[in-house]
Amino acid sequence: MSELLHECGVAAVYHLPGRAKSPLCPEQGPGEVSRLIPRMLLDIQNRGQLSAGMTTYNPDRNQLIDTYKELGGVSEVFRLSHRGKYESLMRKYAGRAAIGQVRYATCGAEERSYAQPFERHHVQKHKWFSFAFNGQLANYQALRERLLADSDNYLARDTDTEIIMHEIGRELSQGDRPPLIEIMRNISQRFDGAYCLVLLNALGDMLVARDPLGLRPLCYAIEGPLFAAASESVALLNLGFAPESIKSLLPGQAVTITDGQLEIQRFAPSPRRAHCFFEWIYFANVASTMDERSVYLARQALGEELARLEDVSIDESTIVVPVPDTSKCAADAMAYRLGVPSAEGLIRNRYSGRTFIEGTDSRVNKAAMKYTPLREVLEGKRVLLVEDSIVRSTTMRVLISRIREVGRAKEIHVRVACPPIVSPCFYGIDISTISELFAPRFMRAGRPLEDTYAEMARDLGADSLRYLSVESIAKAVDRPPNELCRACLTGEYPTPHGQRLYEIALANSQNGSESASNGCRPLRTYEAHGAQI
Repeated sequence: MSELLHECGVAAVYHLPGRAKSPLCPEQGPGEVSRLIPRMLLDIQNRGQLSAGMTTYNPDRNQLIDTYKELGGVSEVFRLSHRGKYESLMRKYAGRAAIGQVRYATCGAEERSYAQPFERHHVQKHKWFSFAFNGQLANYQALRERLLADSDNYLARDTDTEIIMHEIGRELSQGDRPPLIEIMRNISQRFDGAYCLVLLNALGDMLVARDPLGLRPLCYAIEGPLFAAASESVALLNLGFAPESIKSLLPGQAVTITDGQLEIQRFAPSPRRAHCFFEWIYFANVASTMDERSVYLARQALGEELARLEDVSIDESTIVVPVPDTSKCAADAMAYRLGVPSAEGLIRNRYSGRTFIEGTDSRVNKAAMKYTPLREVLEGKRVLLVEDSIVRSTTMRVLISRIREVGRAKEIHVRVACPPIVSPCFYGIDISTISELFAPRFMRAGRPLEDTYAEMARDLGADSLRYLSVESIAKAVDRPPNELCRACLTGEYPTPHGQRLYEIALANSQNGSESASNGCRPLRTYEAHGAQI
């Protein structure tokens, strides 16, 4: 599902003082645990490919905290293919504590100045800090207007990251060195949306926090003197932490390290959970476990449900074909249950990377570049084509056309391991405005589902189409429905500002005033049409 992109991923690492060197530390010793950040970011590169960066703390240099960030993937930014340049970077930015981030821009421009972490200098050490976050604030516009109501205030960037930076700065100006947990307690009362924060200041203090709804995942581990946190457990597992030591930070909780002392504390009540179901369905690395549920097992359960619902005639010409890569687990499980082969009829070009093809058909061209149908596998076959989701339908149309024309498949039956996406996301996923989504224009109240899916299939050029039900998601993720955010499937949002933005989006879609935008997607769209958010 190459049409759907995530906000970002965060990481943090700290060698606690007064303890022996950890076997998980770099060979260079505790003073260079910052070397672990590029490794961790590489493991969560799936969450953002636009930019990467890190901030490190070192009390023995003039720049107590120092930030390095650039546009590009982790390997490019940290020069992982050039040993000399990589070593030079690691020596220059060596530190006993560090935070890092990989970014995809759902909010703000694709420029280096928008890359994270954001560093804010100050003459007082506790006010000199750097931070990064994963998510998106649904009440960005209201916070922005509140800040700019004072004519002395100025915002240099069109991004909620800068808003968060100023909100933290405002809290730091209240009294002498307010505790980090108090800062989180205060700013959380003003935030509506998703936010996993990692922060490091010039005193060497660290904060790692997860919003009260737990919309985005955040894991941590402690082993001996080494503390580490990341958006996904795979980044900690690959550092060498034992699986049983890796835990999900609970919604509304924060890890603080102050004067070398680590505490896990609650900064906000969490009366309900709203974990994003898409993390298990698509975004997360299949090797990750989030909130005690394996991503692999969740996707396997989705495939088994697809098999249970299958009604197409099965014979020796039937094969299951996954759309690479994240639908493979569901496709394999479906094929196993049906007793048919799961075949790689589509080969993904793993080196196409981020492409910038000009013209109105750029999405079509990108999709054609990324997938090559294998005639040897597809010719004369009844293909059950398994996909994670259909967002705009551009990629699916290209794939169906190429499987027919190049692969010469006999039949193509699209099976989607997710319900129809009918609403935008305001919490950090680049899900389009309503008018750009594929499913809403076919969904009509009172119409039989079979008729809706048949019309969708004709529009795509497929022989048939089936989605999973909304109810199947909670079952696969093994979480109660009221603990999941399924707003993009139901139009029911877990926060007040999210719900209001949807009502604006729905009204704009119905009167034809909705349009795509490159600002705080899709928030800027509604601001442009005069919405008071």
